[in-house]
Amino acid sequence: MKTVNLLKALGVAVCVASASGAYAQASDAMAPANTAAAPAANSKSMHQADRKLGHDVRRALARAQGFNVSNVFVRARGGAVTLSGSVPQGDMIQQAADVAKGVPGVTSVNNRITIGVRSGGGGGS
Repeated sequence: MKTVNLLKALGVAVCVASASGAYAQASDAMAPANTAAAPAANSKSMHQADRKLGHDVRRALARAQGFNVSNVFVRARGGAVTLSGSVPQGDMIQQAADVAKGVPGVTSVNNRITIGVRSGGGGGS
């Protein structure tokens, strides 16, 4: 059951990323025509692409069956994704890397997630 839900989440991520990938290619093709504004425009479009990729990875993690994304941070830069933060269970560390690698546009994953220790719920006085 987990595999089916994971595949569904990855399928949605593929559809979203492939639609955005076509847009990114079209804007990159136009950059050489305007060489004076190219560095600023290219920097801005790269920043937007990195931000979108980070959001796509986080969305895929949030949709992964049984994965707690509440303390996980995602940073993307040129296709390289860095995952940091903590998860409550050790098996979620590898799950996060696997999910991130499955997101279109991700070229590498640097997994810095650790196991977080949660203190018991509480109400002290």
